[in-house]
Amino acid sequence: GDVHSSFHALRNQFTAGLNMAMAGIPWWTTDIGGFQGGNIHDPAFHELLIRWFQWAVFCPVMRLHGYREPQIAPEEAWRDGIAQCNSGSPNEVWSYGEENYALMKSCLLQREQIRPYIDGLMREAHELGDPVMRPLFYHYPQQPESWQVEDQYLLGRDLLVAPVLHAGQREREVWLPAGEQWIARNGECYQGGQCISVAAPLSEIPVFMREGSQVDLRAPD
Repeated sequence: GDVHSSFHALRNQFTAGLNMAMAGIPWWTTDIGGFQGGNIHDPAFHELLIRWFQWAVFCPVMRLHGYREPQIAPEEAWRDGIAQCNSGSPNEVWSYGEENYALMKSCLLQREQIRPYIDGLMREAHELGDPVMRPLFYHYPQQPESWQVEDQYLLGRDLLVAPVLHAGQREREVWLPAGEQWIARNGECYQGGQCISVAAPLSEIPVFMREGSQVDLRAPD
């Protein structure tokens, strides 16, 4: 629904997405940035928007949507006897300054990069019923940690996504399922079966590729 623009709402939407997936509804999205309460001039909202945008790259549907503050009053309160409603402030990716635009543009390019992978996941959801967003226990049910870690998930079989869900957070813990090698976006490879602390600068969230997968998030040479 039209959720509030806050990190609390972001965390709730993260949980909702995984529950919807396991309920058999793979075609799911969220209002990037929340729907109500975000002021386009507020740096705190900018951070929330960027973190939400980064996560949305790895959701089934990616949609920037919301009623932004401050409200814009119509030139006429009444027109032809009909009351005119206020509108929200601009909400295009270029509405938040050059720095934020650059960050969101990089997300859009990344989404295009994984489009074939997402297409394949949608096909699997249609033909086999597999969710697009998958809790860790979906593929690693024998590992106790997969039932305990609730702030990361798998996009399909091959991408492990660890969103940043708190304001000011610039690093986070990520659990890597055992039995796999996991490759970070910078090409560094990690042995599964461990919890690692990774950097989470405002420019990106931690995402890992399962070794041997067909999707590659590393920047081209």
